[in-house]
Amino acid sequence: MSALFVPPGSDFPAANLPYGVFSPGPGERPRVGVAIGEQVLDLSSFLGDEVFSSPSLNAFMAEGPSRWTEVRRQLTAAVTDDRATEELAAHLHPLGSVVMHLPVEVADYVDFYASEQHATNMGHLFRPGSEPLTPNWKHLPIGYHGRAGTVVVSGTPVRRPCGQRKGPAEPAPSFGPSAKLDIEAEVGFVVGVASTQGEAVPIDSFAEHVFGVVLVNDWSARDIHSFEYVPLGPFLGKSFATSISPWVVPLQALEAARRTPPAQDPRPLSYLRGREEWALELTLEVELNGTVVARPPFSEMYWTAAQQLAHMTVNGASLRTGDLFASGTVSGAEAEGWGSFLELSWNGSRPLHLDDGSERTFLEDGDTVVLRASAPAVGGGRLGFGELSGTVLPAAGRS
Repeated sequence: MSALFVPPGSDFPAANLPYGVFSPGPGERPRVGVAIGEQVLDLSSFLGDEVFSSPSLNAFMAEGPSRWTEVRRQLTAAVTDDRATEELAAHLHPLGSVVMHLPVEVADYVDFYASEQHATNMGHLFRPGSEPLTPNWKHLPIGYHGRAGTVVVSGTPVRRPCGQRKGPAEPAPSFGPSAKLDIEAEVGFVVGVASTQGEAVPIDSFAEHVFGVVLVNDWSARDIHSFEYVPLGPFLGKSFATSISPWVVPLQALEAARRTPPAQDPRPLSYLRGREEWALELTLEVELNGTVVARPPFSEMYWTAAQQLAHMTVNGASLRTGDLFASGTVSGAEAEGWGSFLELSWNGSRPLHLDDGSERTFLEDGDTVVLRASAPAVGGGRLGFGELSGTVLPAAGRS
């Protein structure tokens, strides 16, 4: 039992202890904390270590797994010791009163395409009459290099992007705001320990490099994307904004969530086969304007995060502290588990009915999307990731 009060069903039991960067109030200096119940423990003052006075987690993450383990041991002991309650009190802040910041200084951002169901749905929508999966899809984790500078923290509004769009019956493209603004419900992995350029990271070294997990909303302008992506893939339809949750759940907190991944046929090449299994049982939730519209199951993802990391570095590309790589849209076998409005509305042909009586296919200005996720916790019960929210603003120059 935690010495601190943790409400039943809290995302942040003592088995979680996710890291974030917060200010106790507006205008105050950002520092590192951990969430416990409905409070934030200020690590800069509680542990008296300058590494936690930083405005990002990067310096702490770079210290590596031994240090991560030791700090987690200290924190777990503190929050589960009844005798420590008074000592902790001076370093706690109500969760509802703090200002959350981007938890990491993002070095590079890579987004993958790891859900077989999502890739199949996309194939049916964009290449009707053809095989839905491209010939390479089951041989390697497909991904693209995104834009690290537009990764933003939960709560940051997202402005509708403009770009070139061209409908199937239109003779030429036009320029203007995206009319098919979408989300992608994803899971992201944050790299703590860098690697050497020219040296691949083996698949079983995953936990030696990856610090923790966040929720990701990879906002997507489907009409801009569909015109630009041939032959080099996503560009302006993706690069305008990617939102992440403010709390980074340590990989060590997810030991009870590890599962055997789905069978892979054909058998992957040797560098994509490891001794350890890193499929995770996470259940995501997608909420639009107060209505839950989907619950994507992460455990059904075809490619695991360990395989993605191994593939991302097999050519000698180096990792840097703060690198973020995301799973791609999480979509399950059933329609209620699809993680994008492109799929849920089947490219606008099947409107979603919200609790307020309205309908949506793609996002309108003023819409708010909230992502949540939970996982089994060590010792029983569940832990969560907090909320990842974003509200759509009109395109620049429009109101």
